[in-house]
Amino acid sequence: MNNNNKIGLAALTALVFSSMVGAGIFSLPQNMAEVAGVDAMIVGWLITGAGILLLAGCFLHLSRLVPELDGGIYTYAKAGFGDTAGFLSAWGYWLCATIGVVSYLVVAFAAIGSLTDTTDFILFGDGNTIPAFFGESLVLWLVHYLVLRGVKQAALINLLATLAKSLPLILFIGCAWWYFEPAKFTFDHAGHALQTPFIDQVKNTMLITLWVFTGVEGAIILSERAKNRNDIGKATCFGVVFALILYVAISLLSLGVMNRAEVAALPNPSMAGIMALMTGFGGKVLISIGLIISVLASYLSWILYSAEVPCTAAEYGAFPKRFSDKNKNGTSPAALMMTSITVQICLLMVMFTGKGYNTLVLISTSMILIPYFLVAAFLVKLSFRINTTLSVRLIGTGASLYGLWLIYAAGLDALMLSSLLYVPGLILYFYTKRTQRIPAQSS
Repeated sequence: MNNNNKIGLAALTALVFSSMVGAGIFSLPQNMAEVAGVDAMIVGWLITGAGILLLAGCFLHLSRLVPELDGGIYTYAKAGFGDTAGFLSAWGYWLCATIGVVSYLVVAFAAIGSLTDTTDFILFGDGNTIPAFFGESLVLWLVHYLVLRGVKQAALINLLATLAKSLPLILFIGCAWWYFEPAKFTFDHAGHALQTPFIDQVKNTMLITLWVFTGVEGAIILSERAKNRNDIGKATCFGVVFALILYVAISLLSLGVMNRAEVAALPNPSMAGIMALMTGFGGKVLISIGLIISVLASYLSWILYSAEVPCTAAEYGAFPKRFSDKNKNGTSPAALMMTSITVQICLLMVMFTGKGYNTLVLISTSMILIPYFLVAAFLVKLSFRINTTLSVRLIGTGASLYGLWLIYAAGLDALMLSSLLYVPGLILYFYTKRTQRIPAQSS
């Protein structure tokens, strides 16, 4: 690939950060307050912080131990556990990314609706009206055209959008720090009013915290496009640390501005309601605009990932060969088209069923559980195969345990849902193997 189309450290870090810090952060205070008290939130963030840092460490060490494996999510699972595991990882990740970008479009137009709609006039509603569908479709195909013109150009626009969306978040943290009242923060800190056991409160935070960190692998997915391979691990760690600081600060400081029950009762995006309490209607508008910019920037990041994974898998024979063909700008038109058409179909389903952001988040998050676990398990397997240091083995083991904890915390419903969504992927996989006359392998 032409070096002019390569991505530098700043753009890679922005992609990782932007893919994690999207719609979820603006609804995070209400989402967390609805299921857990302060004590359980702190424990949940400690588990998540440690787990995500360990997972980021897996990506960091794997990028150095096996630099020849580009694409990460697919190639790590394939190298560690065979072709079938690799494909399932790629399919699960692709579905997670694709359904995730649908949720971004829906919540972006819901945020616009919160500024334009009234009780007597509903234009965009919760992002599932007919006008919202046409607006979302317009954004979808404009971004499709942008990505066709090249990943580097899309990454540059994402960098600028990331800088713009960070300002309202930093302003919110500053205001929340100023208005913070310890008495509100400590009121019912154990969450007794929820009438939920402590361990269940912690478990209930897990899918929420996993969703807001989905995207940690962004630099690895685009590793083939990095100017310097050493930037891959750095971008991953920088993005995770920046995002973790923002998430913890926003979710906990909010509970010092309003008590837990009040925050739990807020409509989403709940940050806008808290900001309105502190600064008036102008603050609500600022947060809503920040949400729209944030969501569209994250949407751009995830479209890049969605198109990249099938392209990488096709190069190894797991997806049809046409997905590996790239245009002069380094983009796979077939992979991008499959992603855009799938997003368009999902938008139609949202419009006809009336489902919103929360449903899409549940489906998307359930698909990422297995791919993340396989990455960590591959580092454990590799660390013993090539006899790495003890610290590398501990990082892989810790991340694997975190992956198993997430699967347990997600519950049976999420596992059943993800299992059903893997079925069409397996049909495509075995069809591809048959037509290319490549025997399916497993470990």
